[in-house]
Amino acid sequence: MGLQPETAACAPETPISLAPTFEGDFVIDGIFPLEAGGALPAPTLHYAVYGKPNAARDNVVLVSHALSGSALVAEWWPRLFVQPGILGGLLDLETDCVLGINILGSCYGSTGPGSVNPATGRLYGPDFPLLGIRDIVRSQALLLDSLGIRRLKLAIGASIGGMQALEWGVLYPERVERIVSIGVAPLGAMGLGLNHLQRRAIELDPLWNGGRYSPDSPPRQGLSLARALAVCTYKSAGLFEERFARKPDRSGEDPFAGSRNDSVATGLNGGRFDVAGYLDHQGERFNSRFDANSYLAITRTMDTFDPVRGYTSATEAYGRIQAAVTLIGISSDWLFPPADIRAMAAQISAAGVRCEYREMQSSHGHDAFLAEPDALLRLLQIPDL
Repeated sequence: MGLQPETAACAPETPISLAPTFEGDFVIDGIFPLEAGGALPAPTLHYAVYGKPNAARDNVVLVSHALSGSALVAEWWPRLFVQPGILGGLLDLETDCVLGINILGSCYGSTGPGSVNPATGRLYGPDFPLLGIRDIVRSQALLLDSLGIRRLKLAIGASIGGMQALEWGVLYPERVERIVSIGVAPLGAMGLGLNHLQRRAIELDPLWNGGRYSPDSPPRQGLSLARALAVCTYKSAGLFEERFARKPDRSGEDPFAGSRNDSVATGLNGGRFDVAGYLDHQGERFNSRFDANSYLAITRTMDTFDPVRGYTSATEAYGRIQAAVTLIGISSDWLFPPADIRAMAAQISAAGVRCEYREMQSSHGHDAFLAEPDALLRLLQIPDL
């Protein structure tokens, strides 16, 4: 693994979709207890492997996904991989084995609210228990055990994926060599409040039906609005101003004119501004690829992330880490402000851990790790990566 030098050779402008070497399911035996007091009977983890473990099985990189990601790392973070004719790249499948695991609570193959509860024979729905990041990491450790992987060369992720990477170092200090956590700290009051509003948007959709909606008639309006709100938290005010300003919607709608409803002119609704059309589009397209109850479950997991909780101090919690840690903040991220990540890096360093903070300069907000992968890769030019 090493950041590949940029050359003049640049054949395709976008990465070729990489197929996993193996994709399958792992079922945890028996009852899997959860930190909040619940349990999951024989939960399933869906995972994908790119490349092959070497004989010593010490070349494995765990890439943890963000809220709506999946085990198929190359589909949502393709620039992470070294590919012929593509500048940069971090993970080289000639030497690295990349593992992606869909987290519990999601809707891409692992056990989540849309799965059947063996105890009732019905979908979990609103009965799906609260999961913590520690629960997710413990389940991943069991999967690694089944694969004969005792130690990770690198755990890397952004957003909720970065929470997992950091928790690996705290929970299993002897099992991870290096950690890269991007755009992550315990959520502050603003982030908690906005996540709450997203969940309420779903819950107030009549089709949510207390969480027991039909797969054929999900709460599309609620999920769409939740996603639109989330997109606002993932971007920056500067980026929105640059892209949209006060322009009318590109479809030709006029926000300065009233609409007609049953032939009666009204000013209560009407033509949209461009930013409104963009947010509506982002919300609507999300409906085709995600589940509303999984959205509720995963945002709750994000809310409860606190690696110090349960320890007597930050020093006790972070002092367990043996890996070298790199925390990356994003200059325009207001969901996970860089000041919060910088402060966490200082706490980790104060606990005696090799930890450095780096900051990505971007106007893209929290989404910068996906929107500007080349800038992120340049920031990851670390000698031992």
